[in-house]
Amino acid sequence: MPIKFSLLNEDSGARLGKITSKRGVINTPTFMPVGTAATVKALTVDQINQTGSQIILCNTYHLFIRPGIERIERVGGLHQFMNFDKPILTDSGGFQVMSLSKNTKINEEGATFNSHVDGRKIFISPEISIDTQKKLNSDIVMVFDECPEYTKDKKRITDSMNLSIRWAERSKKEFGFNSEKMLFGIVQGGIFFDLRKECLEKLVNIGFDGYALGGLAVGEPQSEMFNTVEEITALMDKNKPRYLMGTGTPGDLLGAVKRGVDMFDCVLPTRTARNGLAYTWDGKVNLRNSKYTKDDNPLDLSVDCPASKNYSKNYLNHLINCNEILASTLISWHNIAFYQDLMSKIRNSIKIGKFQEFYNQHFDKLNC
Repeated sequence: MPIKFSLLNEDSGARLGKITSKRGVINTPTFMPVGTAATVKALTVDQINQTGSQIILCNTYHLFIRPGIERIERVGGLHQFMNFDKPILTDSGGFQVMSLSKNTKINEEGATFNSHVDGRKIFISPEISIDTQKKLNSDIVMVFDECPEYTKDKKRITDSMNLSIRWAERSKKEFGFNSEKMLFGIVQGGIFFDLRKECLEKLVNIGFDGYALGGLAVGEPQSEMFNTVEEITALMDKNKPRYLMGTGTPGDLLGAVKRGVDMFDCVLPTRTARNGLAYTWDGKVNLRNSKYTKDDNPLDLSVDCPASKNYSKNYLNHLINCNEILASTLISWHNIAFYQDLMSKIRNSIKIGKFQEFYNQHFDKLNC
């Protein structure tokens, strides 16, 4: 079954769509929980499915280092390895090469770096990244790119962008054609509109199934991120999915949907959960706070998740302050369920033509 994207409706800048694939439908706008090392931290596949998640993200860099691609390829790919039967998107590993690795050296051929796990020297090129993702057998594949840190040094960003474009062309050649998979190009260029525009135009000439915005949510103010997203999505093909990588807070998601983005991923809902922070329709809840020792109400009755409805803030406060493993599971489960509830309500508001009303009602509270 060919994988394809369909745009169903637009309202106040927001887009309603769907990606149909052999492993299921992805309704957009969508949020992808991050399963970095073939697991969404602290959660089982059954719990992920119960949140309403329709796709997850796994990371090529981490899986390349451990357990190693051979072990995953031997069983038929990531879906069999982790017992997940819905679509999976694999990140190419470019961001992790920048953010995690030591002694990274970038040249035309690729990236050489020392593993953050055991220090061994590793080389990844566009060809190796794409070949690895093929062996992982993911449904959506990302080109290998360089993701520089946030900077206003335009020459640094220009050089990085041009390298990423050349790597994107090599990634496309290595990927070839597969009607059951999508290959996304990644638009780089920092906060410079002219560079983003140039990058997008060159990626379109190469030809991809979807386009991601990379190099954002790496330290720039939210207003700069929103401005960049709005400027670039206005130039994008409306019939191709748009993906904002590594973003973010509930407010980030709502604001980016308003600016035409279809897909998101972020470690935030599980990472903050492990530190006792929950997201609710009334804003953030820091469950480590002593005031919750006297709060016997559940996290959020409006979220359809056992962790949201069946456990009191009093109990969760106890768990997180005792460093109990169950705290990470319950709060992560709730946070992912909340994010999916948010995306579901966003989709419904676009469908009925009331997205702006929904945005006005919730943005300030969710963006705190």
